[in-house]
Amino acid sequence: MPSLKDLRNRITSVKATQKITKAMQMVAAAKLRRAQTAAESARPYAERMAQVLGNLAANLTPGAETPRLLSGTGQDRTHLLLVCTAERGLCGAFNSSIARLARDHARRLMAEGKTVKIICVGKKGYDVLRREFRDQIVELIELRGVRQLGFENAETIARNLLGRFDAGEFDVATLFYSRFRSVIAQIPTAQQIIPAEIAPTEAASGASADAVYEYEPGEGEILAALLPKNLTVQILRALLENAASEQGARMGAMDSATRNAGEMIKKQTLIYNRTRQAMITKELIEIISGAEAL
Repeated sequence: MPSLKDLRNRITSVKATQKITKAMQMVAAAKLRRAQTAAESARPYAERMAQVLGNLAANLTPGAETPRLLSGTGQDRTHLLLVCTAERGLCGAFNSSIARLARDHARRLMAEGKTVKIICVGKKGYDVLRREFRDQIVELIELRGVRQLGFENAETIARNLLGRFDAGEFDVATLFYSRFRSVIAQIPTAQQIIPAEIAPTEAASGASADAVYEYEPGEGEILAALLPKNLTVQILRALLENAASEQGARMGAMDSATRNAGEMIKKQTLIYNRTRQAMITKELIEIISGAEAL
């Protein structure tokens, strides 16, 4: 049975931990507002970019050369997984859920006989995936020193991917990140970015045939210029969604930790009071017994 001193030290330690988790929760809440605003602002731009690319791809002149970023290499042998996670932990299952989705995807591809390469953006995803895919990880990109994610960060990653694609290092690239829905809901997402998956637009499906567009220069040239920018935009959106999801997950995890610490303090305080009462009662019984013996 622990002594009163041990119980006091334990209660003091848990109280100190509770102060830390409460402070981290408040910091995450403050950062979440900015990160959520940035993620929500990037969504319309990324969606509009996808819509423009869809219109261009639907109206591509027959016989025109299709850019490789849209048509691909014509093969499906080597897959590159771009896994975006956080640089820090203490955010619940945020990092592990993204890594789990990427791990399942890699296992499925390897079971089909495909070659898998992995680029990790964020140290936590790297720490999880290297246990099983150490040989498949070709690069780790750390953003620990970046205070505010911007277009230049996504552009650096996009140039890296484009350089590898032009060098023939892979055929298909898939982006993994967590889409922010709310403080309590972050959705792990896999999105193919090379070759670009273009969703059919209303104009392409015939639902809005009244709008007719003429492109100058040709659709192929515009696509060749826009597709690299679209790659950067999609990566930027993933990074911003990840930033918001990370803060939301950390806020929830620290809230749970704070409440658990409060329950532990109550439990340890009750044990402390009972132990102290038992010791006082025992001492009183010894004093009374000694007085009666005299």
